[in-house]
Amino acid sequence: MNAGLAPVIAATTHWLTRTYPAAGGPAEAARVLAQARQAVTVAAWLRYPTVMDAGLLALVGPGGSGGLDRVVHLDEPDEDADRVWRGWVDEVVASWAACLLADPRLAADAVTATADCEHAQVVPRDFTRLTKPNPEDVQAAALLRHPDLVDPIAALHRDNLIERLRLDPVELV
Repeated sequence: MNAGLAPVIAATTHWLTRTYPAAGGPAEAARVLAQARQAVTVAAWLRYPTVMDAGLLALVGPGGSGGLDRVVHLDEPDEDADRVWRGWVDEVVASWAACLLADPRLAADAVTATADCEHAQVVPRDFTRLTKPNPEDVQAAALLRHPDLVDPIAALHRDNLIERLRLDPVELV
């Protein structure tokens, strides 16, 4: 994976898992982290499919979590350390990841669409926790996968995702 995507994937995953935490202890938190990371990775690959796209992202930055924080009514971060990682959150990637986590059909289509992107040639493509989560994964990520709870974030850029995947919006209803 291009180094330009790594901080965006890490920060956006962190934002999602803090906003929609696990329903239990450390084992469940690890399950939620894995699912969120897979969804964010697929979303980032869709949004920035080439090494050049990722390189440009590294130069200009993704925009940060400010808009997302306002949507879910999070307070301004108090600590400088929070401001640093929040600056690497990509709103569109977070929105697309929320869409993928809430809709298994959309997740499967997105994973298929990333099969030939440049990033997929260098990184293993196991997205099973995203596309076919086991019952323990689903239970642990009850908040993260709940369509109504993630809809404020998913709705921000859902239309762009559907357009990117070249899907018919009527068929998704």
